Amino acid sequence: MQQMILTIEENKPLAPNVYRLRLFGKGMEEQRPGQFINLLLPGRFLRRPISVYDWEEDRVTVVYKTVGHGTEQLAQMKPGEKLDTLTGLGNGYDLSKAGERPLLLGGGAGVPPMYLLARRLKEQGREVTAILGFNTREEVFAEEAFRALSCRVHVATADGSYGEKGFVTDVLPEEYSYVYACGPEPMLRAVHRSVKTSGQFSLEERMGCGFGACMGCSIQTASGPRRICREGPVFEKEEILWAD
Repeated sequence: MQQMILTIEENKPLAPNVYRLRLFGKGMEEQRPGQFINLLLPGRFLRRPISVYDWEEDRVTVVYKTVGHGTEQLAQMKPGEKLDTLTGLGNGYDLSKAGERPLLLGGGAGVPPMYLLARRLKEQGREVTAILGFNTREEVFAEEAFRALSCRVHVATADGSYGEKGFVTDVLPEEYSYVYACGPEPMLRAVHRSVKTSGQFSLEERMGCGFGACMGCSIQTASGPRRICREGPVFEKEEILWAD
């Protein structure tokens, strides 16, 4: 974990209520696929955890959705403004288990962490397939960014207004070596039931501190209680116990 004052370089809309935020800070440590940052907004008490979309030297990019007063405030911030930021949080994806044809599944706000993962896997020479799930055509973002990485890309919309009608589990390919997934719990439950290989799932939970001190994001796993912000947010498929 690293605490830094980062400067906003870009904060632009990608889709209705979805924004891309790029932050600059000299000396920033590398951010790994599946990790997140924690932003302290002016006048707010609790930080906002947001998954890393991309990273390059001294710059981190996140994609977020406005869902409350905090993220609405963030959407109004301009280039040049500064944010107190904790970086390098959480346990990211393990790329060593990917195999030759990894399958990446992202649903809605779970799409962003798939991008840096896809980029790193492509740099290793893997044949990456990405399935991106949204509710409607208007919500679709990042499709072209994945295509620019030379990934095989499928888009599914629940209402059929764009791409293939249905959910990410409705367009699973026949062959893949390993699964990486991030999205809402109903999607992850369906993926857990549907895929035929092992994999890693990024879970969401309300966080207090974001670095393991408050224990507020603890869940039960096959190995006992684990903190999503510290031991997660990425867990092995076999470790996850879904609550009834």
